[in-house]
Amino acid sequence: MSSLERHTDYGSTPLSAADLGSDPIAVFGDWLRAAEEAEIYEPNAMVVSTVEGERPSSRTVLLKGFGASGFDFVTNYRSSKGRALLANPAVSLLFPWYSLRRQVIVSGYARPAEPGVSDAYFDARPRESKLASIASDQSEPIASRDLLEQRMRDLLERYPEGSEIPRPEKWGAFRVTPRSIEFWQGRSARFHDRLRFTSTGAAADGWTLERLQP
Repeated sequence: MSSLERHTDYGSTPLSAADLGSDPIAVFGDWLRAAEEAEIYEPNAMVVSTVEGERPSSRTVLLKGFGASGFDFVTNYRSSKGRALLANPAVSLLFPWYSLRRQVIVSGYARPAEPGVSDAYFDARPRESKLASIASDQSEPIASRDLLEQRMRDLLERYPEGSEIPRPEKWGAFRVTPRSIEFWQGRSARFHDRLRFTSTGAAADGWTLERLQP
C-alpha cells in the first residue's frame, strides 16, 4: 500500500486544558524533554517559515534556547531567512514530533538578539562549525563544492587549533517572541486535540487558552 493511501491511527491519548496549566513555555519544556527521552532524532529541530514579499519559505533549523523571553535560533543574517526576517519579522516555528503523535506551532515575531546572546551561542559552537559559519555566504550561489572546501582549508590554517575565532558580523541569533503557541495531540479518526495559548500582551505570563477544532 502506498503511504498516500495508508491511514494511521494516532491513538487515544487525550489532551485537555487541565493537562497544560497556564504556562505554555513550561509545557513546551516538558514536551521537549519527552521528545529527548523518546530519543527522537534532533528533538530541537523545527521548521521555520518566513515571508519575503509575497513568497513564503520554509526550512529546518535547530532551536538553541527558549524561555520566558522567547525562542532562539542562529543563522547568517544575510541568508534568505535572515533577509526575510529583517524585512518582515513575522515567523512560524513548527516542532514535528511524529513518533509521539505531537506537534507544537509557535507564531510570533523574530528580531536579532543582543550581541552578547549571539556571542555566547557562537562561543559554544565546535571549532569547525565556527569556521563554517565564516566560510559560507549562506543561500548565495557558488560554482562548486571545491570552492567551499578551499575556503575551509584556508580558515583552518588562519585559525589553528586553540586560537580565538571571532564571531562574524553576518552571523547571530534571532529571538522569536511568541504571540501564540499551539499544542497538538494526535487522536483516532483524525479527531485530534488542539489547544492554543494566545498572548494577551499584558505580561510575560499573560495568556489565554482555547480549544481549536481538529
